[in-house]
Order: sequence, then structure tokens, then C-alpha cells
Amino acid sequence: MRLPPHILVVNGIKVRRPVFLLGAPHSGADLLGRAIKRSPGFHLTMGRPCVAHVVYAFARKPSIGEGSGAVRVLRDALAESWQVLRGSCGQCAEPCREAGGVTAGGPCVAPGSVTRFGDASPDLLYSAPVLLRAFPDARFVQLIRDGRDVVADMLGDPACLAWFKPAMLSEHTEFPNAFLGVNRDEHVEKWKGMPVAGKCALRWRSAVRLSATLRRDLPEDQLLTVRYEDLVLRPARTVETLAGFLGSRVSKVALYGRGDLGDDPALDGRGGEPGSWRARLRPADLTLVEKVARQELTRLGYLPS
Repeated sequence: MRLPPHILVVNGIKVRRPVFLLGAPHSGADLLGRAIKRSPGFHLTMGRPCVAHVVYAFARKPSIGEGSGAVRVLRDALAESWQVLRGSCGQCAEPCREAGGVTAGGPCVAPGSVTRFGDASPDLLYSAPVLLRAFPDARFVQLIRDGRDVVADMLGDPACLAWFKPAMLSEHTEFPNAFLGVNRDEHVEKWKGMPVAGKCALRWRSAVRLSATLRRDLPEDQLLTVRYEDLVLRPARTVETLAGFLGSRVSKVALYGRGDLGDDPALDGRGGEPGSWRARLRPADLTLVEKVARQELTRLGYLPS
């Protein structure tokens, strides 16, 4: 059941139709976030600590997100994140500062120029139900990418791999757990002994299942699905579709270049050419990934049926 409309005011501006970018790790949310962040009128944040703290609390313990206070907590965190203050960009993660062209303390936008807000924090997908209750008029853009490319990127990302350390399974972690991709309590011990590539595949599999649920539950005017492969190889068409969905002009600058983004230092860490898993995944890891995620890879057209 949705809550009655709540008008959030940030910097004297009413938050209307905020935009949230969702997806599995390394699926392109940060790349698309760069484009929206550079678009006129938008103030989009990426990975502010106040938001990350709430997002990962919900991810560890999903039942928190079902409580009556979850909406207020997440709304307050985003309101803090969207504040435009002197030095506020100093609290942002490096990808957010770089995307906004911040060379000192910021801010990355002028308060008087902001008309729309958004967030592309990592793993925001796991808070999507709370976001919808907090902002019933929100617009969601979910990113889908070949799980084999996702796993190849995750294996080279210490931040992603840190979640698979035994110490991360604290007494506050609930199971089943969509964030880790563990469906049942009795699978936890099996998960602990699984190779890292398999754990990455489980995270991707769980994320695309959540995306499928959103696609089923949300109307077309509230959710847009974008393929990473289209974002990289057909940026003009993707931007045109996105602009129509958001009802706002979207910058193309951050998306243009070439398909092989991995060779561009400015986009380091944001993935590479679609299909690069062929050169990056070891045969044993590839076999495991395709075994774990075969159903989803096939359903999305990345594996032949």
C-alpha cells in the first residue's frame, strides 16, 4: 500500500518525479548517471555516504525496509544528499565528483538551476520498493547487462569482492538475501564455499530477477529498461528514448566515444566493450557463471535457448 503523497523540499525546491538508476553492479548505472548529471536542470548524486549507509542496511536486513520508518529514513538520507552547500561535493565518492567536473569542494550545480533530482548510488536496486513508497511519482531506469561481462568486471573490483568476505556475514545479515543472491537459509554454507565467480553470478542473477519484478509491477510511464549494450553501442538512440521517458533533455556528451570504454582512462572502471568476457573470464569461471545464471542469461537473450 502506498503512503499518501509527501512533498519533500530541498534547497527550496519541491522534489517532483525524482529519477533513480537501478541495476546489478557494473551494469552501466554510473555511466548513465554521468549523462543525467550533466543534463540541464538535474542534480543527481552517486554514492553519498548518507545514502549508502541506508541502502546497505536494507540490503543486509531486508525486513528493515518493510518497516513503517524505512520511508522516512531513506527520504531523509536523500534530502541530505541533494543539499547544495559549500563543500558538499567533498562528501561525494570520486565517480560522482568526476562526473560533475568538480575539481575542488564544489558544489557541482548552482542551486538556482536545479529542477529535478536523482540518484545513481551503487546497489540502489535493493531499496526500490522503499523508494517507490517514499516517492510515488518517481521515475526508475533499470540497467541490464550480460551477466558474464558483469562478473568479469566484478572480479576486478575490490569494493564488490569485499562483500564476499566471511566477516561481512554479521549477525545483522538476514537470509534469504537478495543482495548476496542466497535464496534459502540452508544455502548459506554452500555459498561460503563457492568460488568468487559463482558468488558474483548469484548477485547478478538475483538483481535481474528483482528487475523483472519491477517490470511486472510498475507501469511503462514509471519504469524504463535500458540495455548496457545499447547504451554503449547506440548512445544516440538510447538518449532519445531516455529523454522521452524523463520528459527532459539528456546530455549525450558522457556517452559518446566508442564501444570499447575500457580503453578510455576517463571511464576506467565503468566496463568495456560488450562481450569482452570472452578475453577476461577463465574457462572454469565462465562455466560456473553460465551454470549458475543460465536461466536468466537465456531469458534475456545472452545465451541461445
